[in-house]
Amino acid sequence: MPVIFWLVPLSSLLALGFAYYFFKNMMGYDEGTDMMKQIAAHVRKGAGAYLRQQYKVVAIVFAIITIIFAIMAYVLGIQNPWVPFAFLTGGAFSGLAGFFGMKAATFASARVTNACRTSLDGGLRLAFRSGAVMGLTVVGLVLLDISAWFLVLNHFIPEAEMGMKLLTITATMLTFGMGASTQALFARVGGGIYTKAADVGADLVGKVEAGIPEDDPRNPATIADNVGDNVGDVAGMGADLFESFAGSILATALLGAAAFIGFGAEMQFNAVIAPMLIAAVGTMLSILGVFLVRTKEGATQKQLLKSLGIGVNTSAALIVVFSLLILYALGLPNYWGIWGSIVIGLFAGIGIGQSTEYFTASAFRPTRNIAEASTTGPATLIIKGIGTGLISASVPLGIIVVGITLAFGFSSGFQYDAASLNMGLYGIGIAAVGLLSTLGITLATDAYGPVADNAGGNAEMCQLGEEVRSRTDALDALGNTTAATGKGFAIGSAALTALALLAAYFEEVKVMIVKFLDRPDMPINNIPAIDAQFIDFIHHYDIHLMNPIVIVGILIGVLSVFLFSGMTMNAVGRAAQKMVDEVRRQFRDIPGIMEGKAEPDYARCVAISTKGAQQEMLVPSLIALLIPVIVGLIFGVAGVSGLLVGTITSGFAMAIFMANAGGAWDNAKKYIEEGNLGGKGSENHKASVVGDMIGDPFKDTSGPSLNILIKLMVMASVVTVGVAVSYSLF
Repeated sequence: MPVIFWLVPLSSLLALGFAYYFFKNMMGYDEGTDMMKQIAAHVRKGAGAYLRQQYKVVAIVFAIITIIFAIMAYVLGIQNPWVPFAFLTGGAFSGLAGFFGMKAATFASARVTNACRTSLDGGLRLAFRSGAVMGLTVVGLVLLDISAWFLVLNHFIPEAEMGMKLLTITATMLTFGMGASTQALFARVGGGIYTKAADVGADLVGKVEAGIPEDDPRNPATIADNVGDNVGDVAGMGADLFESFAGSILATALLGAAAFIGFGAEMQFNAVIAPMLIAAVGTMLSILGVFLVRTKEGATQKQLLKSLGIGVNTSAALIVVFSLLILYALGLPNYWGIWGSIVIGLFAGIGIGQSTEYFTASAFRPTRNIAEASTTGPATLIIKGIGTGLISASVPLGIIVVGITLAFGFSSGFQYDAASLNMGLYGIGIAAVGLLSTLGITLATDAYGPVADNAGGNAEMCQLGEEVRSRTDALDALGNTTAATGKGFAIGSAALTALALLAAYFEEVKVMIVKFLDRPDMPINNIPAIDAQFIDFIHHYDIHLMNPIVIVGILIGVLSVFLFSGMTMNAVGRAAQKMVDEVRRQFRDIPGIMEGKAEPDYARCVAISTKGAQQEMLVPSLIALLIPVIVGLIFGVAGVSGLLVGTITSGFAMAIFMANAGGAWDNAKKYIEEGNLGGKGSENHKASVVGDMIGDPFKDTSGPSLNILIKLMVMASVVTVGVAVSYSLF
């Protein structure tokens, strides 16, 4: 194994080491008063109880799927025998990343509140470094898992002709992404339902009907709301981006193994480890960026955004330089073009983040226009939010179109033939790696949001001074913007990663036929399968727009996106109805709540959200797993290809629309609460609360879950490729 490869496990250990350092440093801060500690303990207890219950359900699902994979591998012989083990490790590491992130967030919230009693800068740095615990844990565990699997498989898989060893290794490693995707979807859907049921219940009864402030201790749903921020936006997002980061690296490694088969064993090996090394160096630079984030007292929202931007943008600028040095050291042909693809991926990520910030931050016109629409009531505010969300989706779509075109062109030399096609697809994959290369710090800006939100809730419930609350409000508003930006970033990365995975799907078809079905001479477009290239499989399976099977697959993909979105929205609605009934019951039946003389039954609301999330998350998640298998059984490889195209295109657009519309409604409400347009308690404020409640499942349940749906359906298709190849009706 070349010395340069050891940068990958080294960077993983550094990331995990600094995550532990930031966690221990955070734990050294004081949580504040006894009441602040008590509220934080309630949130920790609720979050821990929810995750334990969720992991029990997920463990049962994983056990069933693992048994199915084992039967496919060891009985039917249509599955890679390593898949059951890879599936389990992917799910375990993904769940672990979310758990550690949530642990840090729940311990940090009261400490951030207490830090804000002294200074805004202290609160920002503590909240951000607490978010960095999850960011660095995610990238550290991904790189640890990838490097360990690569070393194990490189040892056990025997040498093979025509570069098939590395193709087999990378195809096998890619399957561990399905475990990560499955865990991520359950985490996102379950956490999203939990948090939004609590949020809608708290806002509708507390703020609209009872007229009490947000996070008021008299509201029975406030603890459940704060718990939800952690299980949805921390544990869920951590599992989500764990899977994106792993998927982009592994898909690109597989595409590199295919594109560089004719360049010799050493060059093929270098192409495979290139995305791993870029991710490793990006992780080290993310650690540097975390230390650069700081601000001054009384900073505006734009100044706070700039403070975070210094850390993120410095890491991004440095990875541009270091990625070129890596490609040059590896001696890859056309390394300038491949480097251009990486830069395009980075710029695509920045562009999507900036467009999301523009359409969702209260500092800019779109969100202020939504707030101003409240002067004529909730209906016009809702219409304005939907229109803004629809328009906002066009910008990331355009960015991805340009990004894909340029990434493919730079890497392929702007040519299109059988040889350059493989190189161009490698360029798209490595663009996704470039976009996610500094995930350690990018994810820290996202995980920071729930920490700041909980800190604000703690300050409100403990009735701390106006100065403290103004600082936590500033950090909370910033967190709303970074969360919206993070969701846009995650969805953009999902589109590029899913496209790379779609290309990798055909390489999996080749490996399945040659290696596991043992048919290397099977004619593919009149060429033996072992010699066939990507374009030969396209022709062999008749994948073009005049094939009705492909069109049917595309429509099923679009159907899946709308069905999944509707089911998750309705799930939030049903769970929220139960929460609303419970909060109304407590206000009615427990004397002294409104006067502050009696403590609400917080645990009952936590239990309702927990039970509702567990019941509602199973059906949408299982549908996402089953549809690719059913389509593969009926329509074969051509139908699955159409399914993935339809899912990726419609899912990306829908996810951006929902995330941005929800984020804009939320920040329109925050803009009014800052004292604009009548401030808290005004009719305008009540109208904005209605818009925010509609936007809650948009931005925190259905929207972010869609980017996992996109990748999970591609990953499920990749892992069950043996079904489509061996048993399809068409």
